[in-house]
Amino acid sequence: MDLFEIKVEITPASVDETDNLLLELGIEGWSLLEDVIEKRAWVVGIFQSGDEARAQWDALRPQLGGAPIGEAGLRALGNSDWRDSYKAHFKAWKFGRLHWVPVWERDKFTLPRGEEVIWLDPGMAFGTGNHETTRLCVERLVELPFNRDARVIDAGCGSGILALSAAKLGYENVRGFDNDPDAVRVSIENAELNDMAGRVDFFTGDLVTGLAGHKAEIVMANILANVLIEFAKELTDSVAPGGVLILSGILASENEQVRDAYAKIVPQWKIEHRTMGEWSDVLLRAP
Repeated sequence: MDLFEIKVEITPASVDETDNLLLELGIEGWSLLEDVIEKRAWVVGIFQSGDEARAQWDALRPQLGGAPIGEAGLRALGNSDWRDSYKAHFKAWKFGRLHWVPVWERDKFTLPRGEEVIWLDPGMAFGTGNHETTRLCVERLVELPFNRDARVIDAGCGSGILALSAAKLGYENVRGFDNDPDAVRVSIENAELNDMAGRVDFFTGDLVTGLAGHKAEIVMANILANVLIEFAKELTDSVAPGGVLILSGILASENEQVRDAYAKIVPQWKIEHRTMGEWSDVLLRAP
């Protein structure tokens, strides 16, 4: 079955703003491509039909303001062509003993002894984990002292990459939830892609129902700053004594605001933060 690609060039100056918008909207099917050498960038959508592609563009276009500088181009794209078009942008990467490798490199990839791999489908839902917000979370997770009995919660799991990474590292009690049933479905599919069906308890829930009655030594939430602030009480209440709360999805310019909000709720907790590009994280350690 052919897929349909709709692609429009945007101004280089609007890349960060457009990236933030796509992240905030959470609309499945859209991505941002950037050529830093040529200083050009494009918004690209891949959909099941030409009509759907045009309808999705009509909905997105007004929110982009003056970013587009060209007309949207539509073309039929076979599955193999679609996957091949992503290969130039999605590369394997690693941190510590965990590798994230595109599934098309599965046959030629050699995993070093004692290390683990997450296979990444270049599809619209899983991506590569290369976005700074994901990498900040993953790096924090890898750096933590390992205890296989530690409970892990991925709040707002999206495509499941953080929860599955935790399971690959050897954590045996991992839960992931999202308020979007499609995200939960995709997370389960990605677990199957990695021969990890049933290793993570994925379910539908929000930051109230998903956390209610549960505590964990490691809680991760890669969402958005305003949501993290709004649900700070629920997130901190879900951290077991001596546990950590890893927050991401925070623009660097919003980091102080997030830290201040949490310091008011849990003033006795230790708070750290890091920046990666335009993005940042906050790590809280419970006493």
